[in-house]
Amino acid sequence: MASPAKTAATLKKDKKEESFLDKVTTLGRKKKGKEDDINDVGKNALESPGSPTEFNPESFIMEEGEERSMIEPDSRESLKLKELIEVLKKWINEELKDKRIIVRDLEEDLYDGQILGNLVEKLAGIKFEVREVMQSEIFQKQKLKSILDYVNKLLNLPRWNKDKWSVDAIHSRNLVAILHLLVALAFHFKAPIMIPQYVVIKVVVVQKKDGVLQTTRVEEEITATNEAIGGRFERDAFDTLFDHAPDKLNVVKKSLISFANKHLNKLNLEVMDLDTQFHDGVFFILLMGLLEGYYVPLHCYHMTPTTFDEKVHNVNLALDLMDDAGLPKAKARAEDVVNLDLKSTLRVLYNIFTKYKNVT
Repeated sequence: MASPAKTAATLKKDKKEESFLDKVTTLGRKKKGKEDDINDVGKNALESPGSPTEFNPESFIMEEGEERSMIEPDSRESLKLKELIEVLKKWINEELKDKRIIVRDLEEDLYDGQILGNLVEKLAGIKFEVREVMQSEIFQKQKLKSILDYVNKLLNLPRWNKDKWSVDAIHSRNLVAILHLLVALAFHFKAPIMIPQYVVIKVVVVQKKDGVLQTTRVEEEITATNEAIGGRFERDAFDTLFDHAPDKLNVVKKSLISFANKHLNKLNLEVMDLDTQFHDGVFFILLMGLLEGYYVPLHCYHMTPTTFDEKVHNVNLALDLMDDAGLPKAKARAEDVVNLDLKSTLRVLYNIFTKYKNVT
């Protein structure tokens, strides 16, 4: 039988360890209980017809000024949302099947960064120098930060785009943030999936202000058209050239360079490297002006763009000019061209060549 002194020491140690776990892990019962309370109260709040000021601030574990968002129940049942979730889950599971990873719930399976990290590592061919198995909330967030820092840099998105996801949003199982992130990754890595178009979610944003919970309802667009969100296009001749006939690809490139120089030489400009000289959109704009017989005012575009956004603006303007001229819509996005995606650049230039190849 244990002595009273030993028993007391053991209890004291157990209590100390429990206190430490409560602070740094996501496994403690107390913390989980609080999260469940928040979810229950939040759901009731959304379904309640009362005004925001009728909520009891003490029911939520929220700091002053803190903001959270929740999807309205009706949106949760949207067929398009459910379809999007299923498509993304199947894509992730296909990518990670070699690791025998199966995602069944986007919120519960991706929030801690483990599977999300594996996905990004597989897609980008990298390895995060962060420990693999982590039950500590602190370490989970550290891993999420490493992942999101890398993704934000990789996608090279405008500053406002990064607000669509964050470490706290992902870790708090915010489905809207998780969906935004996954759709962006699917687009960037040209996932072989068809993403549902026009997925819009109704969201209630709850903020604690002056000790009172205040809510606003907004519509969050997760996807627009497939062209805008990265839904896979049908394979075309350029896919075949890149995959099976790289020697013929060089012949095509030379023909397109010759066509472009035939017209750009009139402005004493010359294309030497098709891979890089069209990525800022300037040559596309000038080429369209020459072929259509008009002058594009300098204030409409950036003649010497230096930022990603300025280059995207230029390429989008060129695509608009092509659209106005009645050209078929190119199977490429401005962001791809700016990111030096040769296939996208060729598609845009070939679109121009097809209509104006006989123009002298």
